[in-house]
Amino acid sequence: MNRSAKRYSPLQLAFISGAIASTATLSAFGPVWCRSVRAALQDSPKAVVDNVWQLVNREYVDGSFNKQNWIAVRQTLLSKDYTNRQEAYTAIRQALEKLGDPYTRFMDPQQYEALTNQTSGEVSGIGIRMELNEKTKKLTVIEAIENSPALKAGIKAGDEIVAIDGKPTSQMKVEDASKLIRGKAGSKLSLRLARVGQSTFDVNLTRASIEVPTVRYTLKQEGDRRIGYIRLREFSAHASTQMRRAIRDLNTKQVDGFVLDLRGNPGGLLQASIEIARMWMDSGAIVKTVDRVGGSDEMKANRTAITKRPLAILVDGNSASASEILTGALKDNNRAVIVGGQTFGKALVQSVHELPDGSGVAITIAHYYTPKGTDINHKGIAPDIKLDLTEAQQRQLAANPDLIGTKSDPQYARALAALSSNNFAQPTQQNRQSQQQPMTNSAVDLKL
Repeated sequence: MNRSAKRYSPLQLAFISGAIASTATLSAFGPVWCRSVRAALQDSPKAVVDNVWQLVNREYVDGSFNKQNWIAVRQTLLSKDYTNRQEAYTAIRQALEKLGDPYTRFMDPQQYEALTNQTSGEVSGIGIRMELNEKTKKLTVIEAIENSPALKAGIKAGDEIVAIDGKPTSQMKVEDASKLIRGKAGSKLSLRLARVGQSTFDVNLTRASIEVPTVRYTLKQEGDRRIGYIRLREFSAHASTQMRRAIRDLNTKQVDGFVLDLRGNPGGLLQASIEIARMWMDSGAIVKTVDRVGGSDEMKANRTAITKRPLAILVDGNSASASEILTGALKDNNRAVIVGGQTFGKALVQSVHELPDGSGVAITIAHYYTPKGTDINHKGIAPDIKLDLTEAQQRQLAANPDLIGTKSDPQYARALAALSSNNFAQPTQQNRQSQQQPMTNSAVDLKL
C-alpha cells in the first residue's frame, strides 16, 4: 500500500495494521529534479532504496546520522544499478549500518509480514502450540488455543501430529511444520493425529484468523492470601484487552494482591504499554519521549485504574522496551515493587513503515525517559529487590515450566514476601492527591 505520510509527533506516528508508506521527498534537491528522479525510479528497485533514505532523513532520532554525510549516502545509493530487488535490499542494509543503530533496520517482505503478524497479536492458522517432544522425538501438541479451529475440532494437548496434508512429520522441524499449518483464513487443512489409547485418526480443519493469547493468569492461594498471578509475554495489539480482562476477572475473585510477570518480555507496541500502565495507576506520569529536535511528549495516567491492590512485578535481563516503560512507570510512581534482575536497557522508540513492494523499515524516532527523567538506555532498570536466578535455577524452571510462578520459582517467592510486608506496591498519598487530566494527544501503536 502506498500512502502519503504527514508529519506527526513521536507519540502520534502510527503503525496502523502494519501499513504506513511514505512518498515524501527532500526539497533540498529542488522540485524539478525530484520529480524527474521519482518518475525514473517509479518501477525500479531504486524506488525502495530512495523511499528508505527519505524516511530516515526525515525521522531518524539523530540529526547528525551518526556523523555520516547522509546526502552523500543517497548519492552513492542512487548511483548504483540494481539488477534485482535483493541487490537493492543489500544496499539499504549496508547504508543503515552506518547509523550504528540495530533498531533502525530494513525488512524484506517476509520479515515485515512476520513483524506485523507478531505485533497484531493474530495468526492465520488452526490455533495450536506444538513442540518436538524430547523423549519421543515426535511433533506434539502442547495446547489448543481458546476459540480456535483446533480446539473446536477436539484436538488436545499430547496429541502427536503424524502427518500434515498427507506429508509425514517424522524428521520434520517445528518451524517447517508451522509453515505447513499456517495459511490463509478460510483455506482447508488435514492433520493425521495419534492419541494414547486410540488408533491414528484424521481431522479436517478450516484455517481462521486467531487472536494469540499474550496474557495468562491464575488465582493462587498462598497461605491465607489470594494472589492474582499474571504473565504478559509481549505487548501486542490485543495485550491491553487481555490484561484488562485478567485484572477484572481476578478482582471478582477478591484477590489480596497481584504479581505481574514480565520476565522474558521483549516489548512491543508503545500504546499497549501506556494502556496497561493506566490500568494500575490513577495518576502520575507514565513516559516521556524526546525527538531529535528536542520536542517532547509526556503520557500520563488518566484516572482509569481498575485496581488498587498491592502489586509486584517480576523482571529479568530479557525484559525490554515496552516492558521497561511499564516497569519504570509503576516503579517511579511507587505503585509496585520490582523484583528480579536488571532489565535489558532499551529506551528507544521506532516507527514502522510498509514500502510499496511489501518490504518495510523500522526507524528509531525518539528516546524515552521514565517519569523521574531517568535514561535507562544501555543500563536498564534496577529492581527494588535484586534477585538473579542461578544457572541451576534457570535450568530447573526451563525444564519444568509448570514451576514458573510457584514457590519453587525463587523470584516469585520473593515477590510474595515483599507483598506481605505491606511496605510496597500501594499508591502513595501524593499520587492520590495529584490527579491528572486525561491526555488528548494519545499514542498509537509505536514499536518498541
